[in-house]
Amino acid sequence: MRTSIRPFLFLIFIILIVSLACSAIGGNTPSPTEAPSIQLPTQPSIQLPTQPSIQLPPPTAQPQLPQPTSAPIDVPKDFFKEEFNANSNLKDYWSYFTMGPGSKDSSNLSVLAKDDGLLFDLGTLDLYVYYLYEAQLAYKDTTVTLVAENRGSNSNNVSLVCRLNYDKSNWYEYSFESGGVWYLYAVQGGAYKRIDNGGSNDLHQGFAVNEYSMTCKGNVITMYINGKKLKSYTDNKIGFSDGQVGFNISSLSVPGVVVNVKSFEVAEP
Repeated sequence: MRTSIRPFLFLIFIILIVSLACSAIGGNTPSPTEAPSIQLPTQPSIQLPTQPSIQLPPPTAQPQLPQPTSAPIDVPKDFFKEEFNANSNLKDYWSYFTMGPGSKDSSNLSVLAKDDGLLFDLGTLDLYVYYLYEAQLAYKDTTVTLVAENRGSNSNNVSLVCRLNYDKSNWYEYSFESGGVWYLYAVQGGAYKRIDNGGSNDLHQGFAVNEYSMTCKGNVITMYINGKKLKSYTDNKIGFSDGQVGFNISSLSVPGVVVNVKSFEVAEP
């Protein structure tokens, strides 16, 4: 009996040792722990220096350079209306000459540009003052118109001239006396040849303003006073063809002739 139990106990003993060994291995061995996470030092965020915003100045206007200027060129015109004011170029474009017995001594003659016209104070008896436009010497067909105011004696002549030649010896002249009688002359070599005449009640007499007009077209000369046609004359003999235009203020046998010319116009007929 004793012999049969011994092997059995030995077997139990072996099992017990194996159990204890397994227990020691399984229970006392700590479970593997995770490796601690390594905190790497963080790099501090580097604040890059910011460039200050540069405020560009607004574009400045370029200085206006002075433009080259030139004096306005006064170009004479063939057809125009001259009102004889402060802007009139009388020195360059106008001239006058005198005729008649009073031209031997014209020292009392005065021709002055005023704000309201060209003032003629003749100051001498039988003096004929011709005022001519010099910028055009060869007008053919024209209509010339003069507006004049009588400021003195009611004994004067106001005339219009067309086709005056270069040496001032030949021209047509329409002349109106202050009393209401008109004449048409062909002046040849300085001698007055009357080729027509008449009278009109349309002239304003005394201290008054009148408009005188004459058209020279072809060989026909037409005369007007204050817009009223007086007559057309056909010249089949003399035949002046071209020349200057202008006007005339004349004194007769009474002193104190003062006439203010307000305007002179040259137009196409």
